[in-house]
Amino acid sequence: MVRHVSNTALPYLPEPEPLQCGRFTLSFERPLVMGILNVTPDSFSDGGKFEMRGDALRQAERMMLDGADLIDIGGESTRPGAPPVPLDEELERVIPLIEQLHDAQVPLSVDTYKPEVMRHALAAGADLINDIWGFRRPGAIDAVRDSLCGLCVMHMFGEPQTMQVGEPAYEDVVSEVRAFLEQRVVALMQAGIAKRRISVDPGFGFGKAVVEHNYALLAHLPETAPRGEPPFAAPVPILAGMSRKSMLGSVTGRAASERVAASVAAAICAAERGAAILRVHDVAETVDGLKVWAAMRDATRRS
Repeated sequence: MVRHVSNTALPYLPEPEPLQCGRFTLSFERPLVMGILNVTPDSFSDGGKFEMRGDALRQAERMMLDGADLIDIGGESTRPGAPPVPLDEELERVIPLIEQLHDAQVPLSVDTYKPEVMRHALAAGADLINDIWGFRRPGAIDAVRDSLCGLCVMHMFGEPQTMQVGEPAYEDVVSEVRAFLEQRVVALMQAGIAKRRISVDPGFGFGKAVVEHNYALLAHLPETAPRGEPPFAAPVPILAGMSRKSMLGSVTGRAASERVAASVAAAICAAERGAAILRVHDVAETVDGLKVWAAMRDATRRS
């Protein structure tokens, strides 16, 4: 299905409800910036750069100084075709960092789909669990149910090993992503998890045709989140993660390490379309871009 977008200014979108996130309650008067900290040897953009614990800690401190509102720690690459990491290895990469960063007074997110990692991460002090599987794996909901952590539910077509094999097919990618996310949010709520703990991610690059599907999701970002009738009268916060991804390389022709400007542009597009959290590698550049966007937005509202 082809969707048409008017070139007129987007209407101002309703602000999402605050997100309960462990020790913190996140409000969204402005989009929040989540700095990516991959402690892996094989992530698509920065694999190996922060594999040593000291390097990872310094990068986390740098991102916080640059204005990161959250830090997202990942111990397993989820790039297309990435092999799974043994449980003990992922725990060894992630848990010591949570313990050492816990006093930094910035919400700590852990990017994992393994229930065992979720449990250990929460025990170590993590504030948010960011699950590319949408808490579908056995034991995942039980691992987070009784905590106060925030949850991010992502849409993924297939799994990392196979999600980009062949051409992902949708009748209407926006409607199908929204239906999946709504079903997962309802499942979490039926399991006793409060809606105020839940955010969603349409999963840019996860089982999507590089240009067609990803840019349709970006253009219609507000429509990807559950909204409208109770229990979704207030919009669920949307996390958008496009930083350095192939959807940007496909239109710029640049390698992952050269996609900073494109990543900032994508983040601004997402902010304009109501994203509550922007997951990025380049924190300082994104923070600056958002300041310019916010100044323009505020001037527009005054005029």
